[in-house]
Amino acid sequence: MPAFKSDFLRTLSERGFIHQISDESGLDELFAKEVVTAYIGFDATAKSLHAGSLIQIMMLHWMQKTGHRPVALMGGGTSMIGDPSFKDEARKLITPQDIDDNLVGIRRNFAPYLAFGDGPQDALMVNNADWLMSINYVNFLRDVGRHFSVNRMLSFDSVKLRLDREQSLSFLEFNYMILQAYDFVELSNRHGCRLQMGGSDQWGNIVNGIDLGHRMGTPQLFALTTPLLTTSSGAKMGKTAAGAVWLDPEMMSPYDFWQYWRNTEDADVGRFLKLYTTLPLDEVARLARLGGSEINEAKKVLATEITAMLHGRAAAQAASETAAALFERGQVVESLPTVSIDRGPNNEWADGRSNAAIAVASGLASTMSDARRKFADGSLTINDQRIVDPNNIRPWENTYKDTGAFKVQLGKKKVVLVKLNS
Repeated sequence: MPAFKSDFLRTLSERGFIHQISDESGLDELFAKEVVTAYIGFDATAKSLHAGSLIQIMMLHWMQKTGHRPVALMGGGTSMIGDPSFKDEARKLITPQDIDDNLVGIRRNFAPYLAFGDGPQDALMVNNADWLMSINYVNFLRDVGRHFSVNRMLSFDSVKLRLDREQSLSFLEFNYMILQAYDFVELSNRHGCRLQMGGSDQWGNIVNGIDLGHRMGTPQLFALTTPLLTTSSGAKMGKTAAGAVWLDPEMMSPYDFWQYWRNTEDADVGRFLKLYTTLPLDEVARLARLGGSEINEAKKVLATEITAMLHGRAAAQAASETAAALFERGQVVESLPTVSIDRGPNNEWADGRSNAAIAVASGLASTMSDARRKFADGSLTINDQRIVDPNNIRPWENTYKDTGAFKVQLGKKKVVLVKLNS
Protein backbone atom coordinates (compact mmCIF):
# COMPACT_ATOMS: atom_id res chain seq x y z
CA MET A 1 0.00 0.00 0.00
CA PRO A 2 1.23 3.55 -0.73
CA ALA A 3 1.96 6.11 1.99
CA PHE A 4 -1.27 8.06 2.20
CA LYS A 5 -1.38 11.76 3.08
CA SER A 6 -4.89 11.74 4.56
CA ASP A 7 -5.46 10.55 8.12
CA PHE A 8 -8.44 8.42 7.08
CA LEU A 9 -6.76 6.37 4.35
CA ARG A 10 -3.53 6.11 6.31
CA THR A 11 -5.48 4.72 9.29
CA LEU A 12 -7.37 2.24 7.12
CA SER A 13 -4.17 1.13 5.40
CA GLU A 14 -2.23 0.65 8.65
CA ARG A 15 -5.07 -1.36 10.18
CA GLY A 16 -5.66 -3.65 7.20
CA PHE A 17 -9.02 -2.42 5.94
CA ILE A 18 -8.11 -1.74 2.30
CA HIS A 19 -8.45 -4.26 -0.52
CA GLN A 20 -9.08 -2.04 -3.56
CA ILE A 21 -9.47 1.68 -4.28
CA SER A 22 -10.68 2.94 -7.64
CA ASP A 23 -8.29 5.95 -7.70
CA GLU A 24 -5.88 5.92 -4.76
CA SER A 25 -4.15 9.26 -5.35
CA GLY A 26 -7.35 11.07 -6.27
CA LEU A 27 -9.22 9.82 -3.22
CA ASP A 28 -6.26 10.53 -0.94
CA GLU A 29 -6.07 14.13 -2.19
CA LEU A 30 -9.81 14.55 -1.65
CA PHE A 31 -9.63 13.33 1.96
CA ALA A 32 -6.56 15.49 2.62
CA LYS A 33 -8.14 18.75 1.46
CA GLU A 34 -11.82 18.64 2.55
CA VAL A 35 -14.47 16.98 4.68
CA VAL A 36 -15.59 13.97 2.65
CA THR A 37 -18.99 12.29 2.80
CA ALA A 38 -18.94 8.52 2.21
CA TYR A 39 -21.45 5.74 2.70
CA ILE A 40 -21.93 2.04 3.18
CA GLY A 41 -25.22 0.26 2.48
CA PHE A 42 -26.86 -2.23 4.84
CA ASP A 43 -29.86 -4.29 3.77
CA ALA A 44 -32.58 -5.03 6.31
CA THR A 45 -32.70 -8.81 6.13
CA ALA A 46 -32.74 -9.38 9.92
CA LYS A 47 -33.61 -7.49 13.10
CA SER A 48 -29.93 -6.90 13.82
CA LEU A 49 -26.61 -6.79 12.02
CA HIS A 50 -24.05 -9.41 13.04
CA ALA A 51 -20.31 -9.40 13.62
CA GLY A 52 -19.69 -9.85 9.90
CA SER A 53 -20.81 -6.21 9.46
CA LEU A 54 -18.43 -4.85 12.10
CA ILE A 55 -15.60 -4.21 9.65
CA GLN A 56 -17.92 -1.90 7.67
CA ILE A 57 -19.21 -0.17 10.81
CA MET A 58 -15.63 0.37 12.01
CA MET A 59 -14.75 2.08 8.71
CA LEU A 60 -17.61 4.53 9.27
CA HIS A 61 -16.35 5.01 12.82
CA TRP A 62 -12.84 5.85 11.61
CA MET A 63 -14.27 8.24 9.02
CA GLN A 64 -15.91 10.30 11.73
CA LYS A 65 -12.92 10.01 14.06
CA THR A 66 -10.64 11.46 11.35
CA GLY A 67 -12.95 14.40 10.68
CA HIS A 68 -15.25 13.23 7.89
CA ARG A 69 -18.97 12.52 7.51
CA PRO A 70 -20.16 8.89 7.39
CA VAL A 71 -23.52 7.85 5.99
CA ALA A 72 -25.20 4.58 6.96
CA LEU A 73 -27.57 3.79 4.10
CA MET A 74 -30.48 1.63 5.16
CA GLY A 75 -31.72 -0.58 2.34
CA GLY A 76 -35.44 -0.17 2.91
CA GLY A 77 -35.96 -0.28 -0.86
CA THR A 78 -33.27 -2.70 -2.02
CA SER A 79 -34.23 -5.16 0.73
CA MET A 80 -37.45 -5.70 -1.22
CA ILE A 81 -35.26 -7.51 -3.79
CA GLY A 82 -32.17 -8.73 -1.96
CA ASP A 83 -28.54 -8.59 -3.08
CA PRO A 84 -27.80 -11.63 -5.31
CA SER A 85 -24.02 -11.11 -5.18
CA PHE A 86 -22.22 -14.47 -4.93
CA LYS A 87 -25.39 -16.24 -3.71
CA ASP A 88 -26.22 -19.73 -4.94
CA GLU A 89 -29.91 -18.93 -5.17
CA ALA A 90 -32.36 -16.06 -4.87
CA ARG A 91 -32.86 -14.58 -1.43
CA LYS A 92 -36.23 -15.19 0.16
CA LEU A 93 -38.40 -12.11 -0.32
CA ILE A 94 -39.42 -10.33 2.87
CA THR A 95 -42.48 -8.16 3.42
CA PRO A 96 -42.42 -4.35 3.76
CA GLN A 97 -43.56 -4.69 7.39
CA ASP A 98 -40.70 -7.08 8.18
CA ILE A 99 -38.27 -4.64 6.56
CA ASP A 100 -39.59 -1.76 8.66
CA ASP A 101 -39.34 -3.87 11.83
CA ASN A 102 -35.79 -4.90 10.95
CA LEU A 103 -34.73 -1.30 10.31
CA VAL A 104 -35.78 -0.31 13.82
CA GLY A 105 -33.41 -2.91 15.28
CA ILE A 106 -30.55 -2.21 12.87
CA ARG A 107 -30.55 1.52 13.63
CA ARG A 108 -29.75 0.68 17.26
CA ASN A 109 -26.62 -1.19 16.18
CA PHE A 110 -24.93 2.02 15.02
CA ALA A 111 -25.45 4.19 18.11
CA PRO A 112 -22.32 2.97 19.97
CA TYR A 113 -20.07 3.69 16.97
CA LEU A 114 -21.34 6.91 15.37
CA ALA A 115 -22.50 10.33 16.57
CA PHE A 116 -25.55 11.34 14.54
CA GLY A 117 -26.70 14.93 14.05
CA ASP A 118 -26.90 17.89 11.67
CA GLY A 119 -23.31 19.12 11.89
CA PRO A 120 -20.80 18.91 9.00
CA GLN A 121 -19.10 15.85 10.51
CA ASP A 122 -22.14 14.27 12.16
CA ALA A 123 -23.18 10.88 10.82
CA LEU A 124 -26.32 10.51 8.74
CA MET A 125 -28.69 7.60 8.50
CA VAL A 126 -30.80 7.56 5.35
CA ASN A 127 -33.13 5.05 3.74
CA ASN A 128 -33.09 4.33 0.01
CA ALA A 129 -36.82 3.64 0.16
CA ASP A 130 -37.14 7.44 0.19
CA TRP A 131 -36.33 7.54 -3.52
CA LEU A 132 -36.60 3.96 -4.81
CA MET A 133 -40.21 3.35 -3.75
CA SER A 134 -41.49 6.34 -5.75
CA ILE A 135 -39.67 5.58 -9.00
CA ASN A 136 -41.66 5.71 -12.23
CA TYR A 137 -40.41 2.57 -13.95
CA VAL A 138 -40.69 3.78 -17.55
CA ASN A 139 -38.91 7.03 -16.72
CA PHE A 140 -36.28 5.10 -14.77
CA LEU A 141 -35.59 2.81 -17.74
CA ARG A 142 -35.27 5.82 -20.04
CA ASP A 143 -33.14 8.00 -17.76
CA VAL A 144 -31.04 5.39 -15.93
CA GLY A 145 -31.41 1.97 -17.54
CA ARG A 146 -30.09 3.18 -20.90
CA HIS A 147 -26.65 3.70 -19.34
CA PHE A 148 -26.20 0.00 -18.47
CA SER A 149 -24.69 -2.57 -20.80
CA VAL A 150 -26.16 -6.04 -20.32
CA ASN A 151 -23.00 -7.50 -21.87
CA ARG A 152 -20.89 -5.83 -19.17
CA MET A 153 -23.27 -6.79 -16.37
CA LEU A 154 -23.03 -10.44 -17.46
CA SER A 155 -19.24 -10.24 -17.12
CA PHE A 156 -19.33 -9.46 -13.38
CA ASP A 157 -18.02 -12.29 -11.23
CA SER A 158 -21.12 -12.25 -9.02
CA VAL A 159 -23.32 -12.89 -12.08
CA LYS A 160 -20.96 -15.25 -13.90
CA LEU A 161 -20.74 -17.48 -10.82
CA ARG A 162 -24.48 -18.13 -10.89
CA LEU A 163 -24.64 -18.58 -14.66
CA ASP A 164 -21.58 -20.84 -14.82
CA ARG A 165 -23.26 -23.10 -12.26
CA GLU A 166 -26.42 -23.01 -14.38
CA GLN A 167 -28.28 -21.51 -11.43
CA SER A 168 -31.20 -19.22 -12.13
CA LEU A 169 -30.69 -15.45 -11.88
CA SER A 170 -34.05 -13.72 -11.95
CA PHE A 171 -34.77 -10.43 -13.69
CA LEU A 172 -35.71 -9.09 -10.25
CA GLU A 173 -32.20 -9.80 -8.93
CA PHE A 174 -30.59 -8.51 -12.10
CA ASN A 175 -32.11 -5.12 -11.32
CA TYR A 176 -30.42 -4.97 -7.90
CA MET A 177 -27.11 -3.76 -9.29
CA ILE A 178 -28.88 -0.99 -11.21
CA LEU A 179 -30.69 0.18 -8.07
CA GLN A 180 -27.46 0.09 -6.04
CA ALA A 181 -25.68 2.16 -8.66
CA TYR A 182 -28.57 4.62 -8.64
CA ASP A 183 -28.28 4.90 -4.83
CA PHE A 184 -24.75 6.23 -5.30
CA VAL A 185 -25.97 8.93 -7.70
CA GLU A 186 -28.86 9.89 -5.42
CA LEU A 187 -26.59 10.15 -2.38
CA SER A 188 -24.15 12.26 -4.38
CA ASN A 189 -26.96 14.63 -5.41
CA ARG A 190 -28.69 14.73 -2.01
CA HIS A 191 -25.78 14.65 0.44
CA GLY A 192 -22.60 15.20 -1.57
CA CYS A 193 -21.38 11.59 -1.18
CA ARG A 194 -18.15 11.00 -3.06
CA LEU A 195 -17.19 7.52 -1.88
CA GLN A 196 -18.97 4.19 -1.48
CA MET A 197 -17.30 1.55 0.68
CA GLY A 198 -18.11 -2.13 1.08
CA GLY A 199 -16.77 -5.66 1.03
CA SER A 200 -14.72 -6.94 -1.87
CA ASP A 201 -17.78 -8.75 -3.24
CA GLN A 202 -19.36 -5.32 -3.85
CA TRP A 203 -16.61 -4.01 -6.16
CA GLY A 204 -18.56 -4.50 -9.37
CA ASN A 205 -21.71 -2.92 -7.96
CA ILE A 206 -19.80 0.11 -6.64
CA VAL A 207 -17.92 0.64 -9.91
CA ASN A 208 -21.31 0.52 -11.66
CA GLY A 209 -22.34 3.48 -9.52
CA ILE A 210 -19.16 5.39 -10.42
CA ASP A 211 -19.83 4.83 -14.14
CA LEU A 212 -23.47 5.84 -13.78
CA GLY A 213 -22.49 8.99 -11.91
CA HIS A 214 -20.05 9.91 -14.68
CA ARG A 215 -22.80 9.49 -17.29
CA MET A 216 -25.35 11.44 -15.21
CA GLY A 217 -23.08 14.39 -14.39
CA THR A 218 -22.04 13.89 -10.77
CA PRO A 219 -18.60 14.91 -9.50
CA GLN A 220 -15.95 12.18 -9.64
CA LEU A 221 -17.04 9.27 -7.44
CA PHE A 222 -14.78 6.70 -5.78
CA ALA A 223 -14.84 3.08 -4.58
CA LEU A 224 -13.06 1.44 -1.62
CA THR A 225 -13.46 -2.19 -0.63
CA THR A 226 -12.27 -4.33 2.26
CA PRO A 227 -10.74 -7.80 1.98
CA LEU A 228 -12.99 -10.84 2.25
CA LEU A 229 -12.65 -11.69 5.92
CA THR A 230 -12.46 -15.21 7.25
CA THR A 231 -10.77 -16.69 10.28
CA SER A 232 -7.39 -18.38 9.84
CA SER A 233 -9.17 -21.74 9.64
CA GLY A 234 -11.42 -20.44 6.86
CA ALA A 235 -14.62 -19.89 8.85
CA LYS A 236 -16.84 -16.98 7.84
CA MET A 237 -16.72 -14.00 10.17
CA GLY A 238 -19.82 -13.40 12.28
CA LYS A 239 -21.03 -16.98 12.16
CA THR A 240 -20.76 -19.86 14.61
CA ALA A 241 -22.08 -23.40 14.62
CA ALA A 242 -24.96 -22.09 16.75
CA GLY A 243 -25.78 -19.24 14.36
CA ALA A 244 -25.00 -15.57 13.82
CA VAL A 245 -23.05 -13.42 16.28
CA TRP A 246 -25.68 -10.68 16.63
CA LEU A 247 -24.90 -7.11 17.68
CA ASP A 248 -28.26 -6.67 19.42
CA PRO A 249 -27.94 -7.57 23.14
CA GLU A 250 -31.46 -9.01 23.10
CA MET A 251 -30.41 -11.49 20.41
CA MET A 252 -26.97 -12.28 21.85
CA SER A 253 -25.95 -11.44 25.40
CA PRO A 254 -22.83 -9.33 26.01
CA TYR A 255 -21.33 -12.38 27.74
CA ASP A 256 -21.81 -14.62 24.67
CA PHE A 257 -20.53 -11.82 22.43
CA TRP A 258 -17.43 -11.50 24.63
CA GLN A 259 -16.90 -15.27 24.52
CA TYR A 260 -17.04 -15.30 20.71
CA TRP A 261 -14.05 -12.96 20.54
CA ARG A 262 -12.29 -14.64 23.48
CA ASN A 263 -12.28 -17.82 21.38
CA THR A 264 -10.42 -16.12 18.50
CA GLU A 265 -7.79 -18.32 16.89
CA ASP A 266 -4.22 -17.46 17.93
CA ALA A 267 -3.21 -16.45 14.41
CA ASP A 268 -6.05 -13.91 14.16
CA VAL A 269 -5.49 -11.94 17.36
CA GLY A 270 -3.25 -9.21 15.93
CA ARG A 271 -5.36 -8.77 12.79
CA PHE A 272 -8.61 -8.53 14.76
CA LEU A 273 -7.13 -6.06 17.27
CA LYS A 274 -6.31 -3.76 14.34
CA LEU A 275 -9.69 -4.09 12.66
CA TYR A 276 -12.15 -4.22 15.53
CA THR A 277 -10.62 -2.07 18.28
CA THR A 278 -9.25 1.46 18.53
CA LEU A 279 -6.20 0.45 20.55
CA PRO A 280 -2.99 2.23 19.46
CA LEU A 281 -1.00 0.22 16.95
CA ASP A 282 2.05 -0.07 19.20
CA GLU A 283 -0.16 -1.71 21.87
CA VAL A 284 -1.67 -3.97 19.21
CA ALA A 285 1.83 -5.00 18.13
CA ARG A 286 2.81 -5.77 21.73
CA LEU A 287 -0.25 -7.94 22.29
CA ALA A 288 0.20 -9.71 18.94
CA ARG A 289 3.75 -10.71 19.91
CA LEU A 290 2.58 -12.63 22.98
CA GLY A 291 3.03 -16.35 22.65
CA GLY A 292 2.22 -19.54 24.50
CA SER A 293 -0.33 -19.18 27.27
CA GLU A 294 0.18 -15.38 27.28
CA ILE A 295 -1.80 -15.13 24.03
CA ASN A 296 -4.90 -15.79 26.16
CA GLU A 297 -4.38 -12.43 27.85
CA ALA A 298 -4.34 -10.77 24.43
CA LYS A 299 -7.57 -12.57 23.56
CA LYS A 300 -9.19 -11.24 26.73
CA VAL A 301 -8.14 -7.71 25.80
CA LEU A 302 -9.53 -8.23 22.30
CA ALA A 303 -12.86 -9.53 23.61
CA THR A 304 -13.16 -6.80 26.24
CA GLU A 305 -12.33 -3.93 23.88
CA ILE A 306 -14.73 -5.08 21.15
CA THR A 307 -17.51 -5.74 23.66
CA ALA A 308 -16.91 -2.37 25.35
CA MET A 309 -17.35 -0.50 22.07
CA LEU A 310 -20.70 -2.17 21.41
CA HIS A 311 -22.21 -2.78 24.85
CA GLY A 312 -20.26 -0.38 27.08
CA ARG A 313 -17.25 -0.82 29.35
CA ALA A 314 -19.31 -2.02 32.33
CA ALA A 315 -20.93 -4.85 30.34
CA ALA A 316 -17.54 -5.87 28.92
CA GLN A 317 -15.93 -5.99 32.35
CA ALA A 318 -18.88 -7.96 33.73
CA ALA A 319 -18.51 -10.50 30.91
CA SER A 320 -14.78 -10.79 31.56
CA GLU A 321 -15.32 -11.26 35.29
CA THR A 322 -18.07 -13.83 34.70
CA ALA A 323 -15.74 -15.85 32.48
CA ALA A 324 -12.93 -15.64 35.06
CA ALA A 325 -15.24 -16.76 37.88
CA LEU A 326 -16.59 -19.66 35.84
CA PHE A 327 -13.50 -20.98 34.09
CA GLU A 328 -10.66 -19.88 36.36
CA ARG A 329 -12.27 -20.13 39.80
CA GLY A 330 -15.01 -22.68 39.15
CA GLN A 331 -17.82 -20.44 40.38
CA VAL A 332 -21.29 -20.10 38.90
CA VAL A 333 -22.46 -16.50 38.71
CA GLU A 334 -25.90 -15.04 38.11
CA SER A 335 -24.72 -12.96 35.16
CA LEU A 336 -24.35 -16.07 33.01
CA PRO A 337 -26.85 -16.41 30.15
CA THR A 338 -30.00 -17.82 31.72
CA VAL A 339 -33.02 -19.53 30.16
CA SER A 340 -36.26 -19.88 32.11
CA ILE A 341 -38.55 -22.82 31.34
CA ASP A 342 -42.30 -22.46 31.74
CA ARG A 343 -44.02 -24.87 34.08
CA GLY A 344 -46.52 -25.69 31.36
CA PRO A 345 -50.28 -25.07 31.33
CA ASN A 346 -50.89 -27.91 33.81
CA ASN A 347 -47.67 -27.48 35.80
CA GLU A 348 -46.38 -30.62 34.07
CA TRP A 349 -42.72 -29.58 34.24
CA ALA A 350 -42.72 -28.90 37.97
CA ASP A 351 -41.24 -32.33 38.71
CA GLY A 352 -38.44 -32.01 36.17
CA ARG A 353 -37.54 -32.50 32.54
CA SER A 354 -35.46 -34.95 30.58
CA ASN A 355 -31.77 -34.27 30.09
CA ALA A 356 -32.33 -33.90 26.35
CA ALA A 357 -35.21 -31.44 26.85
CA ILE A 358 -33.08 -29.34 29.21
CA ALA A 359 -30.26 -29.28 26.66
CA VAL A 360 -32.64 -28.10 23.92
CA ALA A 361 -34.15 -25.48 26.25
CA SER A 362 -30.65 -24.12 26.92
CA GLY A 363 -30.12 -23.45 23.22
CA LEU A 364 -26.86 -25.43 23.20
CA ALA A 365 -28.59 -28.26 21.32
CA SER A 366 -30.90 -27.52 18.41
CA THR A 367 -33.05 -30.67 18.62
CA MET A 368 -33.50 -33.71 20.85
CA SER A 369 -31.45 -35.73 18.35
CA ASP A 370 -28.72 -33.10 18.40
CA ALA A 371 -28.69 -33.27 22.22
CA ARG A 372 -28.34 -37.05 22.15
CA ARG A 373 -25.39 -36.82 19.74
CA LYS A 374 -23.63 -34.23 21.89
CA PHE A 375 -24.27 -36.21 25.06
CA ALA A 376 -22.87 -39.31 23.36
CA ASP A 377 -19.61 -37.65 22.29
CA GLY A 378 -19.20 -36.00 25.69
CA SER A 379 -19.21 -32.41 24.39
CA LEU A 380 -22.41 -31.52 26.25
CA THR A 381 -22.76 -31.88 30.04
CA ILE A 382 -25.33 -30.95 32.69
CA ASN A 383 -24.08 -29.94 36.13
CA ASP A 384 -20.59 -30.98 34.97
CA GLN A 385 -21.83 -34.58 34.63
CA ARG A 386 -21.50 -36.68 31.51
CA ILE A 387 -24.98 -37.78 30.49
CA VAL A 388 -25.54 -41.50 29.88
CA ASP A 389 -29.34 -41.48 29.48
CA PRO A 390 -30.68 -38.44 27.58
CA ASN A 391 -34.27 -39.46 28.45
CA ASN A 392 -33.69 -39.59 32.21
CA ILE A 393 -35.86 -37.07 34.08
CA ARG A 394 -33.80 -34.59 36.06
CA PRO A 395 -35.77 -33.24 39.06
CA TRP A 396 -35.56 -29.55 39.89
CA GLU A 397 -34.18 -30.37 43.30
CA ASN A 398 -31.10 -31.69 41.50
CA THR A 399 -29.80 -28.27 40.46
CA TYR A 400 -26.19 -27.10 40.35
CA LYS A 401 -24.73 -26.41 43.79
CA ASP A 402 -28.11 -25.25 45.11
CA THR A 403 -28.29 -22.41 42.57
CA GLY A 404 -31.85 -23.27 41.54
CA ALA A 405 -30.62 -23.85 37.99
CA PHE A 406 -29.10 -26.55 35.83
CA LYS A 407 -25.69 -25.69 34.43
CA VAL A 408 -25.57 -26.79 30.77
CA GLN A 409 -22.14 -26.62 29.15
CA LEU A 410 -21.04 -27.22 25.56
CA GLY A 411 -17.31 -27.68 25.11
CA LYS A 412 -15.05 -25.53 27.24
CA LYS A 413 -16.59 -22.11 26.81
CA LYS A 414 -20.35 -22.18 26.26
CA VAL A 415 -22.37 -22.25 29.47
CA VAL A 416 -26.07 -21.56 30.06
CA LEU A 417 -28.11 -21.74 33.26
CA VAL A 418 -31.59 -23.27 32.92
CA LYS A 419 -34.15 -22.30 35.55
CA LEU A 420 -37.83 -23.03 36.16
CA ASN A 421 -40.12 -20.00 36.07
CA SER A 422 -41.46 -19.22 39.54
